[in-house]
Amino acid sequence: MALKPQDVYVVLKLAAAGQRRAPYSQLALELVMSPSEVHASVKRAQASGLLHGSALENRPNIGAIEEFLVHGLRYVFPAERGELTRGVATSYGAAPLREQVAATDDPIPVWPYAEGKQRGFSFLPLYRTAPAAALRDEGFYELLVLADALRDGRIRERKIAETELHQRLGKTHDTGKP
Repeated sequence: MALKPQDVYVVLKLAAAGQRRAPYSQLALELVMSPSEVHASVKRAQASGLLHGSALENRPNIGAIEEFLVHGLRYVFPAERGELTRGVATSYGAAPLREQVAATDDPIPVWPYAEGKQRGFSFLPLYRTAPAAALRDEGFYELLVLADALRDGRIRERKIAETELHQRLGKTHDTGKP
């Protein structure tokens, strides 16, 4: 069972939720996905070790998530850049990295989104509904931004993103013990 980009998207939403466990139908609404897509993503994430099994309520395996995002994400789901467009800022163009990375005159990366307020170069998100879902949940948005920096950032941006990711995931870290 091969991992898909939307599986990482779902895992990051679960990690952002912390101890709050929403049913698949609610999670699907928040992610702008179908419940069956969410269920399939959870199953693939369990098989890959990014989520603990149902005995542990599908809690995120924080250590595995960090390891995968930092060392594997950019190879498995590399960034796809495109033309200038309107959208939602990501990577070094959005918080929490925006304040830590020196601004340049270059356009920032944005997820294409008609209702977005920024203009920059197109950066395809892990899942097509990421802009709409991220704007509803700040913690989730920040995790997606950090994941994008790890997918495509320069070394300095990647190191900052790694530190920020560790801090954010550490807040929801659990040992996986029942």
